[in-house]
Amino acid sequence: MLGKGIIQGMAETARNFFGSYVSAARLTTVQYPEERSPQIENSRQFPFLVFDGGDPMKGLRCVACQICEKECPPKCIYIVKSKDKRADYKGQAQFYPATFDIDLSVCMSCQICVEVCPFESIKMDTAYELSTADRFGGLLVNKHQLAKSNDHYRTIHPTDAAISDAALAVEVAKAQAKAKADADTKAKVAADAKAKSASAASPTSVPATA
Repeated sequence: MLGKGIIQGMAETARNFFGSYVSAARLTTVQYPEERSPQIENSRQFPFLVFDGGDPMKGLRCVACQICEKECPPKCIYIVKSKDKRADYKGQAQFYPATFDIDLSVCMSCQICVEVCPFESIKMDTAYELSTADRFGGLLVNKHQLAKSNDHYRTIHPTDAAISDAALAVEVAKAQAKAKADADTKAKVAADAKAKSASAASPTSVPATA
């Protein structure tokens, strides 16, 4: 039928218009900025870096592997890897980002950086009020501005955060088990070496002659 789609669209518009007088669910307009629509869990805007603990810089999960930088379609991520290493959330020595910048004026919120990150270190935020009078410098954010706690991640994306926490807990358990096994092996080797040394140092008994 010619014009069927137009009629259906107008019918939906009329349903919302007249229904808004009797149903709050049909009120599709909010008085922003005094009123704000609640963000759904799957909403996403721009990336942020997750950190654990109380220190944003020491607790960053990012190890500067630069996978997100390479995979980013608009090339809005810039990373400089550190020269030294420090302990990560698993207690293992890892590199960290000396520089981690994202140009929000270029970012297209595709979430590819999140999908390719093997360390659960970069996630999508729901904050959208990021307008600034500085067109260039104001939208180039560094790691200090990008760092947000894991508690923040649990608040905005509780389902995904629970999955992420479970995966990290498994990795931590593996790392701790490996560290314990290595420590036990070293202790055994040291004990064996000490026993051999003591055996070699003990005097050899000489049989008595008549």
